[in-house]
This record gives sequence, structure tokens and C-alpha cells, in this order.
Amino acid sequence: MTMNGGTSAAEVTRLRLHVRGAVQGVGFRPYVYGLATRYRLGGFVANDPDGVVIEVEGERAADFITALPLEKPPLARIDDISVHPVRSVAGEGFCIRASEQGRVSTRIVADAATCKECLRELFDPSSRFYRYAFVNCTHCGPRYTIAERLPYDRPVTAMKHFAMCAACADDYTDPGSRRFHAEAIACPACGPRLSHGIPDIAAAIAGGKIVAIKGLGGYQLLCDARDDAAVRRLRQRKPRDQKPFAVMVGSVDVVAEIADADRDELALLESSPRPIVLMRSRGRLAPAIAPGLCRLGVMLPVAPLHHLILDELHAVRQPAGESWAIVATSANPGGEPLLIDNGEAEQRLAAIADLVVTHDRDIVTRADDSVAAVVSGRTQFIRRARGYVPEPVRLARSVPPILAVGGTLKSTVTVTRGNEAFVSQHIGDLDTAEGVRFFEETVAHLLSTLDVEPVVIAHDLHPNMASTRFAEASGKRLIAVQHHHAHAASVMAEHGTTGPALALVLDGFGHGRDGGNWGGELLACEGAGFRRLGHLAPMKMPGGDRAAREPWRMGASVLHGLGQRDEIATRFDAQPQALRLGALLDQPGVPTTTSAGRLFDAAAGLLGLCPVQSYEGEAAMKLEALVRKPRIAQDGWVIERGVLSLAPLFERLTAGKVDPVEGAELFHGTLAAACLDWIGRAARATGITSIVLGGGCFLNATLSDEIARGCIAAGLTPLLPRQLPPNDGGLSLGQAWIAALTLHEQQDLEGNA
Repeated sequence: MTMNGGTSAAEVTRLRLHVRGAVQGVGFRPYVYGLATRYRLGGFVANDPDGVVIEVEGERAADFITALPLEKPPLARIDDISVHPVRSVAGEGFCIRASEQGRVSTRIVADAATCKECLRELFDPSSRFYRYAFVNCTHCGPRYTIAERLPYDRPVTAMKHFAMCAACADDYTDPGSRRFHAEAIACPACGPRLSHGIPDIAAAIAGGKIVAIKGLGGYQLLCDARDDAAVRRLRQRKPRDQKPFAVMVGSVDVVAEIADADRDELALLESSPRPIVLMRSRGRLAPAIAPGLCRLGVMLPVAPLHHLILDELHAVRQPAGESWAIVATSANPGGEPLLIDNGEAEQRLAAIADLVVTHDRDIVTRADDSVAAVVSGRTQFIRRARGYVPEPVRLARSVPPILAVGGTLKSTVTVTRGNEAFVSQHIGDLDTAEGVRFFEETVAHLLSTLDVEPVVIAHDLHPNMASTRFAEASGKRLIAVQHHHAHAASVMAEHGTTGPALALVLDGFGHGRDGGNWGGELLACEGAGFRRLGHLAPMKMPGGDRAAREPWRMGASVLHGLGQRDEIATRFDAQPQALRLGALLDQPGVPTTTSAGRLFDAAAGLLGLCPVQSYEGEAAMKLEALVRKPRIAQDGWVIERGVLSLAPLFERLTAGKVDPVEGAELFHGTLAAACLDWIGRAARATGITSIVLGGGCFLNATLSDEIARGCIAAGLTPLLPRQLPPNDGGLSLGQAWIAALTLHEQQDLEGNA
């Protein structure tokens, strides 16, 4: 191995290494200690602002360097190792030193599910961690959600309030222990404690009660997922009319009872982040779990508390052949951010939960459960949060420090540092004061943790978003990025490209450069710029934003556009305003949109699936749930001057009584085929073969799979979002990438001036 300065490792006896990456809070220092001891080396290891610094001295220093990246702890991620020769210090043993302070350039790792070793101790009567709800080690447990800042040491975590007992202190200082320098180490004698016993929690759930527990990143609501009455009570109290609930089961063996999961879905389910994984339901749980949907969100236990509750429940009789499954949903009343404060939780959840279970370890950073699916054999995020954040997206180049503040729905923020982009956990919608406070709290925490001062803030083009107003009030230099350009750029950033690329962005709503309501766009992207090559045919939105909440209105808009105005009142006779809607659509000034999301709403409205939505995307999800195999309506679309219209398809869907299953399959298959025709024409005209697929509609697995496979068959290269969701959860990364490219291009212009 050649080191800085051109010296061979064999020629020196003492070497200084800097290891950068996810190397704090993962047992890296104890690992280095053990490795150095194995090779009989002197020196030290310590956390520092850049990661971990190591000095080793001895004849086998070169062997140590070779082994270092090969045997690293499971949660560690090594980005870079630099090596320098230093002056010898004879006769020194190896030790772990106190952390070095300074400007931070390392990162905290994400929370990790309970490891097998800790799980074994949890249920071992001879272990001092027996049935202790906070057991953890260097390979598992909370990290990001309890850390205040870096370097990652116990005094700057939520564990600073708990003095170690003698036994924990011995483990912490014992190089042979799995808890050697485990910063969150605790036991029943010295660590956090629950406010209620596990038997009480299990008895409440088994008795049909609703229980709130304090999880890793916030409070969760639990109840029996097979008890339809309990699930309906939870819906009524939360309130949450139709939006699906996730369920938790004790093992993958139980998954087979409630869902049809393939090998990839099970592997994702068992991975250390423990996301909620969408898989096809077998209809064995309470009907109120996921009304009208074919997929079920399933997760395995994340924390020891979950394992203990499910274990206790298994002692309670269930119907023959059935295992326990429990609803596990976020405790966020009224769609607000997750509750994390004990006092607030006890007060605000009293009307929802029959039992509120707290504990005395603080949650520093709230983080919801991540939600993912397997699409075309690859992980696709629906919501990226606990277990994955703050793992960065690696960029193709080093960029200036940038803060990007995202949109207003499914909000995230992004901070860049060097060639890394740190996308925050899912924040949620910014339509409440609590949501905005959480957004501001997240910005402050991410900037502080990463020790970054942004030179520019990137934001959405829409002037009335809370995130835009935040950016404008900052006093920083601003760069506005068009919504759908940001969607495309998000995918391009994670694939490490600046273009040229064609981008098919199918989304709900975004403010266009012309001030219009965009949402179904075909763009040509290169560098920091884009051209709008085409869009979906504009549709009228009777009632404006209300049409996005009431799909029957978009169905009425389609009928009006097809010259079937008189059919509106007949087809939508259950809607009191249907009689007046035809006249409204005749009037000038009705807002129009090119939104792909409103196309889904129109189809669902016409097929009678979802006249009024109780949550965003409900109509599209219920439409997709009916699809067994997509079908194409030949001549079901028209493309003229870059504008794609599905009017011929809608004529077929409105001609007589169309079965909802047939209609859903025709809609999905025809839309995919039309988009492929649209893309193909643009690719031939421009010579561009890289096709970016982004926007919230690509959460639809059927559409995503059909278009991606169609691109490949046509000799084109589809680029899909994999590290972030295709919806607005990835928007901030795209804004940051466009801002970085804008700064780069401006510097080039100034340099050539």
C-alpha cells in the first residue's frame, strides 16, 4: 500500500490513518482496538470531527491497514481512508482516546433494529438484560434519534442523564465486550424505564384497547390488527377515515399468514432499517386495516419493546392457526408531526389511546417509520425516515454548501457538504403551525449536526409555500427551482448525471414557469436548465384545489371536455353540486391543469371508485388495486405538437357501463403505452436515450414497471428513483442539485469573462 508522500507501509513503523464515512456510533473504535491488539500494535483510536483517527505502530501495521475495511462492523460505512507516516512513539500500548473536537465533517448513522445477540439476551433469564426494553450494543439501537451533535459520545446524546452502573461501566471499558464503548449502553439497574409493565400493555391490546407507546423516533399507536372493531375505533378517534394502517408481526413466518411476499420483499423486511414494506395482502386481517387496497404495509419489530409486547401477546389465546398481528401507526393527531414529548403525548393522546406508555429517555430527533416497496426487483421508497436517515446520497462532484427546503407536501430538506447530500427524514405537510415548526427544527438540527453554513438556499418556484417563505426570510442568496425540474433533477443527482436526459415527470401539482398548474411534463434536461418539450392535455379543474380532493369533479371535467355535459348530473347524481357543475365548466376562467394525478382522479371518479378522497392519492391507489394485468386501448391517445391527450381512452370509459376492473386495467395499460410513444418520439427527435422517470405517480408500481420495461425494450435507459421517493420526498435533493449546477455554471461564466 502506498501512502501520502510515496512511502511504503513496510518502511515505517508508525502510521496515522483518517477514516471517513459512517464510523461513529457503530462500534468502530472497539473494532479498531481489537484489530490492533490482534496485530500487537501500539497507538490509539479516537473520534474526531472528520470521522475516526487512528495511529498504529508495529511490524504488522501494513496487515492492519489491509484488514481494516474488510472486517468492519455491520453498521459502518467507509468512504475513504488516508494514511500518513508519523514519528515513532516507542513502548506505547494501544488505547481508545477521548474524542477530538473541531469543525465536523463526519456523520451520525441511522438507528438500527435490535441485533440477534441482543435479542438472545432479551429472552435469556440468565442475562442481566433479560426482558429489558432498552437493551442495545454497538451493532444496534438508537443513534440519530438520540444524538444532539457530533462527535458521537454519550455526553452529547439523550443517554447523558443516565449514569452507568458498575456492570455497564465494566462492559463499556472491556475490550472483549460487545458493548465496549457502546454509547447507549444501559441495563435495568441504571437505564431508562417504562411507565407501564409489558403484561399491562399486552393485556390492553388483547382486550381490544388502543395503546400508545414511545418508540425510537416518536409515539406509535397499537391495537389488535385482527379486531375490526378496535381498528375502527382507532380510525374514529385519530381521526383517519380510510388511509391504510401498517401492521407489525413477530417474524417472517407470520408474514406468510397475512401477505404474499417474495424473496426480495422478505429481505427488505428483515434488513437493519426495518422499514414498513408494501406487499400483496391475503385479506386475513381486519377489513378496516387497508380499505379498498390490495397491498398491506408490514413491518417486523424494531426495538426491544416491540419484541417484548409481541412475545407477551403470544401467551394470550388467539383463534387456532392464527398468530398475532398488531396495528403500528404514527401517533400524530390531525396529521401533525409525530409526538415525542412525554407530557404532550399524555395530554394529546388521552382521547385516542386507552393506555399511554412513556419512558424517560428523550427523543432528540423525531423520525417516522420508513415505508418502501419492491418494484422491478429494486427498493422504492414511499417515505424515507427512520433507519435510513441521515445516510447521505453521494453526488458526482463536490458542491458548495447548499440548503434546499423542498415543497409543502411530504416535505424534506437537503443539506450538501462536499460530495454528499444529506436528505432529512420525512417531515410531512407544512399546512399546520406544528408542521412548520418541525420543518424549522429539522433545518436547524441538520445544519448544526453537519456543521454547515449554506451559501445559498434553493426553494420551489411557488411563491406561497411555507418553505419558500422560510427561504425568503433567511437573508441568504436564493435560487428558485421549478417543481417538476426538481423532480427530474432528484433522480439525476442520485444517478450522478447532469444530462442530457429526457424526463417524464408524472405528478400531482407544481407551479409552472408560465404560472400554470403543471403536473404531466416531458422535459429535456441538461446542466442547470431544462426545456419543456410537451405536457399532458390541459383539463379544467372545477372548484380549483377542491377538484384534487373530489375525483368526481375531474370525472365531470372529462365528460364536459368530451361534449357529454348532460351526463354529469346523471352519472354523479349522489353529489349535490353535480347539477350546477356543467354550467360552471361552461364559464371562462375555470382553472386548468396538466396534472397526471388528476388523470388518475378522473378515471377513478368515472368508474365510481372514489368520488371523494379522505387522503392524498386514495383514488389512484384504489384504481391500481383493481389491476390484474394492464390492457391497452388501441388508438386510446393522441399526440399533437408535444401534447398528449387520453381523450379517446376516456370516450371508451364513458361509453356505457364499463366494469371498474376493466376500466382500471385499460387506464393503466393505455397511459403507459401512451407515455412510451411520447418518450419514443422525443428520443428520436433529440437523440437522447437516457430517460428520467419521476414524480409522485411513479409510486404506482404498475405504471412504473410498465414504462421502465417499455423503455428498455425500445433501447432506452430508464433512470428511476431508488435512494429517495419519486414523490415530493425527493424534491429537496433535486433543488440542491440544480442550485449546485447553477453555481458551477455561473462560476464558469465569470471565469471566462
